[in-house]
Amino acid sequence: MKDQEMTFFDQLETRSSDQRASDISAALPKQIARAKALAGYADAFSDVDPASITGVDALVSLPVLRKSDLSHKQVSGNPLGGFGALNTQEFAHIFQSPGPIYEPGGVGHDWWRIGRFLNAVGVGRGDIIQNCFGYHLTPAGMIFENGARAVGAAVVPAGVGQTELQVRAAVDIGTTAYAGTPDYLKVILDKADEMGEKLFITKAAVGGGALFPSLRQEYADRGILCLQNYATADLGNVAYESPAQEGMIVDEGVIVEIVIPGTGIPVAPGEVGEVVVTSLNPDYPLIRFATGDLSAVMAGTSPCGRTNIRIKGWMGRADQTTKIKGMFVRPEQVAALVAKHPEIDRARVIATRQGRLHRIDSLPSNRPSTCRKRFHALGFCPYRCHVHSQPLDTSETSNCDKNLLNSSCRCFEHRCV
Repeated sequence: MKDQEMTFFDQLETRSSDQRASDISAALPKQIARAKALAGYADAFSDVDPASITGVDALVSLPVLRKSDLSHKQVSGNPLGGFGALNTQEFAHIFQSPGPIYEPGGVGHDWWRIGRFLNAVGVGRGDIIQNCFGYHLTPAGMIFENGARAVGAAVVPAGVGQTELQVRAAVDIGTTAYAGTPDYLKVILDKADEMGEKLFITKAAVGGGALFPSLRQEYADRGILCLQNYATADLGNVAYESPAQEGMIVDEGVIVEIVIPGTGIPVAPGEVGEVVVTSLNPDYPLIRFATGDLSAVMAGTSPCGRTNIRIKGWMGRADQTTKIKGMFVRPEQVAALVAKHPEIDRARVIATRQGRLHRIDSLPSNRPSTCRKRFHALGFCPYRCHVHSQPLDTSETSNCDKNLLNSSCRCFEHRCV
C-alpha cells in the first residue's frame, strides 16, 4: 500500500458487511417505491411490490434499464423521460451527452458522490484542484466541481484545452491537484517543462479514459499520486481506487451487480460480465441501470480499510459504444449521419489507440472528402480523423484494416438496407 495518512470520508466506508446489508434492506424498498411512482417506470414496475425488494438478490426480479430506454422516452417537453423524481426545472442542471441524451444534476452536498473519491486521493481543505473536465453541455466538469466542494478544496474551472494558459494558471494560482482525463495531465506537465515552469501538483484524480500503468508510473516518478474512478453521467460515482491500488471500491451510494451481457442474470462470482447499477439517489432513482461496461467482482476487501466490494475496473464494452477522450461515440450517431446524407450509403468507424493517442478511422463507402467534413462537423474526430476512399467490405469485421484491429480497437458500422 502506498504511503498516505489514512482518513475516511465517512463511517459508511468502514461498515461491516452485515451493517451494510441491513442499511440496504432499509433503503431499497423506499427507492423502489420512488421509482414505481414515476412515469418512466409505470409499465415495468406495475406489478412490483417495493416492500419485497430488500436486497441484491431481490433486485434480480426487476427488469434491466438501458440507456436506450432513457433516450427513447426522452422527448421534447420531457427531457428526462419520466425518470426524474423532481420536475425538470427543479434540478440545478440539465446536461446533454452525445446521443443526444439528457441527464439531471444537483448542487447539494456531494450529489454525485465524487467527494468520496477525491478524499481517497488525498484532496481536501488547503488544496486547489485544476478541474480539466469539460464544462460544456456534458456533466463531468460539474460532477468533479461538486465533489471538490464536498471535501473543501478550491477549484480552478479550467476545462479542456489552451494548455499554455493551463500551465500559467497552475503556476500563478498554486494548483496542487488535477482532475481530468488520464493523458491530459501529461500534456500539461510536458508543456510546463517546455515553458520552464515548475508545477506543484502532487495529486491527480482521473477518469473518462484508460490509465495505463506506464503513465501512472511516469506521474509517480514526478511525485504525483494518480488514482482513477469509474463514473457515468447518469449515475455519478460508481467505484474508485484508494491508495492501495488494488481494484476499485464500489461507492456507498450505489448497488452493483455483474450480469451476463444482454440479460439481467448474475454471473458466477469473479466472472466477467456487464456492470448493472442501482442508484440510491432519491432525485434520480435509476434501478438496475445497465452501463454497457464489463467488469468483475474481486474477492475480499481492500487493504486500505474500506469494506465495500471491489470490482476490477473497466474491462471493455458489452456493446459497440466506445469512448474517445472521455466522450462516448455511439452507433446510432453513425446511423444518424448516414440517414441525413444520401451520398453515404454505409459507414464504419474504427477507434484505436496509437501509443497514448486516440485515432478514429471513418470509412464511408463513397465521396470521402464530403464525408470527412461531415464526420468532423458531428464531432466524431476531435483529435484526428482519417476518412478512407476504398469501398467497405461489410461481410466481416475481421476484414477491416488488419493494422487497425488490435486489442485496443473498437469497430462499429452502419449499413443502409
